[in-house]
Amino acid sequence: MSSGPGDVLQLIRRSEATTRRDIQQVTGLSRVTVAQRVDALMDAGLVTEVAGGGGATGGRRPDRLAFHSSRSLLAVAAVDTAHSRTALTDLSGRILATDTVDVAIVDGPKTVLDALAASMRGLIASSAGDRTVVGSGISVPGPVDPKTRRPAQPPIMPGWDGYPIADHLSDELPVPTFVENDADAMAFGEQSTNFGDSNAVCLVKVSTGIGSGLVINGSVYHGIDGGAGDIGHIRLAGEDAICQCGSRGCLAAVASGRAVAMTLAERGFPAASGRDVRRLIQAGNVEALALTHEAGRRIGEVMATVVSMINPGVLVVSGDLASSELLGGLRETLYPRSLPRATRNLDIRLGALGEDSGLVGMARIVTDALYSAEAINHQFAV
Repeated sequence: MSSGPGDVLQLIRRSEATTRRDIQQVTGLSRVTVAQRVDALMDAGLVTEVAGGGGATGGRRPDRLAFHSSRSLLAVAAVDTAHSRTALTDLSGRILATDTVDVAIVDGPKTVLDALAASMRGLIASSAGDRTVVGSGISVPGPVDPKTRRPAQPPIMPGWDGYPIADHLSDELPVPTFVENDADAMAFGEQSTNFGDSNAVCLVKVSTGIGSGLVINGSVYHGIDGGAGDIGHIRLAGEDAICQCGSRGCLAAVASGRAVAMTLAERGFPAASGRDVRRLIQAGNVEALALTHEAGRRIGEVMATVVSMINPGVLVVSGDLASSELLGGLRETLYPRSLPRATRNLDIRLGALGEDSGLVGMARIVTDALYSAEAINHQFAV
């Protein structure tokens, strides 16, 4: 393996080597070279050392090395269809402060991004203290081209196709900005926090729309141009409901929070979005519970194909409609429509991070990019 300062930092960040002796054993570097690498990282403020914090070796405990995740801050945002959330985090994804921005995705990129930038600046002014913001990230409810970091023909984001989100935000926040699909960011947040030992995690987000994210071998899987996981616009046989994308019979037109809300409104209940459905579910509304269960059944029909194709170890259900009712309906159709081998080791559960999953995931995606082995080696001119 390469053995520059960036590679050593990766070993420390991933807890694969937490002492100087560990690094020697993993890399084969000499004691002197390890000392040079570690000292350089410490001088740059990237690594801290705790005296006697390492594992016992029969004598004095060695000093433990750790990534200095609290040294700098990140400003991140999770954009949804009707509202957005912003946060200030440390480099580990720990949320320090949040704000809610009531702006709709249909208002267009300039209006939404200006509102997000103002919110982020407010969080920095009130909560950053003397720490520097070194990066920012934003997740959006549509496909994002991993090469350009721009939305790629997003079905429910009018005016956003190809929009230079990172360039727009850089005028307000002069730091590197990363853009990700919302379900991908949520999947990465859940996987990196709770399922680090699983090499295949799939998250399905059911809110006003429907999407899914895949994390394979510790990295988000985007597909060739960012379209992986866009299950909300798979067309169902025998369905004719009009979708926001303009097509008929899409899964989102039948089983999303918006679809459930429309049916509830027709039955006399105040609902227009996934958030409204969530409030009715929490209030025990029988109609909302039954419709959400049925939505889970329809989603399970599509997820059976996803599970059979990907064979993930964990399927996380998140979003406004994430509930025992949705989970129960999904299981009812997913298991019978999948081969037993595809599901025998499958763990299906509700997301543990709730509405913070996208913010945490976005922060960790930004940190991974800023402090990758390649980036740090370049910084040290290796």
